[in-house]
Amino acid sequence: MKAFSSIQDSFYSKKEQYNFIERFYISLIRDERDLPFVKLTVTILLTMIPLGIFLYVPGVPTWLWWTVATVYFFLNNLYFKGPFGLMLHCTCHIKLYKFKYDKLNLVLPWFVGLFFGQTPETYFSHHIGMHHIENNLEEDESSTMAYQRDSFRDFLKYFGSFMYRGLLDVSMYFSRKNREKLMVKIIRGEVLYFIMCVGLCFLNWPATLVVFILPLIISRFIMMLGNWTQHSFIDAADPGNHYKNSITCINTKYNKKCWNDGYHISHHVKPTMHWTEHPNHFLDNLPKYNTNNSIVFDGIGFLEVFIYLMRKRYDKLEYHFVNINNQYASGDEVIALMKLRTKKIEVSGQ
Repeated sequence: MKAFSSIQDSFYSKKEQYNFIERFYISLIRDERDLPFVKLTVTILLTMIPLGIFLYVPGVPTWLWWTVATVYFFLNNLYFKGPFGLMLHCTCHIKLYKFKYDKLNLVLPWFVGLFFGQTPETYFSHHIGMHHIENNLEEDESSTMAYQRDSFRDFLKYFGSFMYRGLLDVSMYFSRKNREKLMVKIIRGEVLYFIMCVGLCFLNWPATLVVFILPLIISRFIMMLGNWTQHSFIDAADPGNHYKNSITCINTKYNKKCWNDGYHISHHVKPTMHWTEHPNHFLDNLPKYNTNNSIVFDGIGFLEVFIYLMRKRYDKLEYHFVNINNQYASGDEVIALMKLRTKKIEVSGQ
């Protein structure tokens, strides 16, 4: 266990002076704190995406094609995947560009996102239109409640169900809730992406596999791994309590790279909270984390939590567990709490 001491994650610090390009970017966006999003978008547009397009050029020597494909795969799935995915997440909750430049808000979901395997508006519809509303409870089609959450076998069932039934399940959810616009959005995005991939396969199937299809599979695996981990520790007696159905990871490189995404409890408490505000919100609400027996880890991110869970290394999780206000007397007590909260919860229809 770790006694809570301080936060080393990124706090917002206003830059004293912006250069000409930065001032131009800021003139377009709603909040100057989101300037890093514009810079990241431009970097991707000038580096990774041209490499993906290059793979479709006919007559490229085989050695050069494979070299570029390898670099593209690295940039897409290892270097930019996390920052882009969480930028998309943040900009789904709070639009990036000002109203008069609203068309620019289509750039991420309808162009850049395609290269990361993000079908247009599917993420928005699923995450904003369902997940936050249903809060990982029974009607949330991505709920983790009905699974043993320290079981890799159960995770594969969870991922497999999402891959093969996700579109149908979420579409049926929107139909039940009479939210036809979101149902149309999610179906339209999936179908158009499928048509695009099929058409591009006739043009150059190896390039389409590397540029669009593999990123789609990897993105969905990572998203479901993230949701699984974020909602692995649930109090069965109070599963709708944000402080008891989510976790928070502090003081990790992941938060610096991915816009404080580790603060998942506060994200569910206030979904529209700006990404720069989560560390201070955590500090201001420590008593609530304490009284709700919230699960907080120090020094590890969601990926490490997932790996330790799948290996049932509760000793490793206990080592990084934050003992707020010295609430727990021993590591065994913490491990017992975590094991209790990963147990499968019986829900209706399961």
